[in-house]
Amino acid sequence: MEPESITVDPATGLSRLTDFLQMGGPAIWAIALLSVLTVALILWKLYRFACFGAWSGGRHSRAALVKWKAGQHDAAIGLLDGRRSLRARLTRAAMMAAHSNLTDTEAREETGRVAHGLLAKARGGLRGLELAATIGPLIGLLGTVTGMISAFQALQEAGARADPSTLAGGIWEALLTTAAGMAVAIPAQVALTWFESITDRLREDMEDTATQVFVSREATPETIRALAAE
Repeated sequence: MEPESITVDPATGLSRLTDFLQMGGPAIWAIALLSVLTVALILWKLYRFACFGAWSGGRHSRAALVKWKAGQHDAAIGLLDGRRSLRARLTRAAMMAAHSNLTDTEAREETGRVAHGLLAKARGGLRGLELAATIGPLIGLLGTVTGMISAFQALQEAGARADPSTLAGGIWEALLTTAAGMAVAIPAQVALTWFESITDRLREDMEDTATQVFVSREATPETIRALAAE
């Protein structure tokens, strides 16, 4: 006997979704909009991190550092030309500053300025996720409170003829907004924590790379020849 196929009517699913949104009132509509914006923001951040080379491992920067430490400064800078990853852009900026006529202090300040701007790009959008994780439960709680007020008002108007099932139904509908708000806040908080860890790792890698560039700038000719021989 062949198993019966299960078909889902799109119209029925849409009708159930509409009923769910109507039961929650304005709060559930606000949470639904917030959930769409949160998902869009998470996808946008994933795309941005991919463009910034967050998971590339910085192989071009490491290759350029090898040439830089060997005294091949122009070749090291040329290897990073046109690279879009944050590590490569910071490494190139540090090498350009170190290779210029700037003093060590000025070169480090210029590199720090570039690093600050690049990290600001990496952190872009994180405030939005933080806001979604914060206000999602608050909107849900607001919907629950207003729903409970309406349920108890209906119970008061009913007086002695009050039906406990009516009160239970009102409370059940009111609690929907709290659940929906938490359902939005939890993924937003998880994504925020993950993205912050990626940003922190990028910052540490960029600091380490810049330090290596300036330490090599101060190296003696004997040190450079020793590094080139490795």
